[in-house]
Amino acid sequence: MAKHEITDHARRGYRNHRAGDAAEDRIASAYNDLGFAVVERRWRGAGGEIDLILRGPGGLIFAEVKQSRDFAQAAAALSARQMRRIFAAAQEFLAEEAMGQDTEARFDVALVDQMGRFQIIENAFGQM
Repeated sequence: MAKHEITDHARRGYRNHRAGDAAEDRIASAYNDLGFAVVERRWRGAGGEIDLILRGPGGLIFAEVKQSRDFAQAAAALSARQMRRIFAAAQEFLAEEAMGQDTEARFDVALVDQMGRFQIIENAFGQM
């Protein structure tokens, strides 16, 4: 293989990354239409990464965006381990908020299919 040749694996990774970016853009726009402002995108703390952090009526939303062929596959991609990491990262983020851990917040999951359709599941994995 030539030094600068791009592998199929690298191409797939790049396409998946772009699809993920497009899905996050779509979901950020949907929340914006509902009156929420994006505070952070891909916020990374010691505990993990949060795709979107939004502020609006009622407080903060920590949103995990899952994009796949269909909604069922997207939902299946969210593991219990990942939810724990999102909780840990959210606690770290909330530590910097004026009300700290008492800040009104919820955890949503946004599912995006290959056609760009989406479903937002509010409080998808509980309240803090």
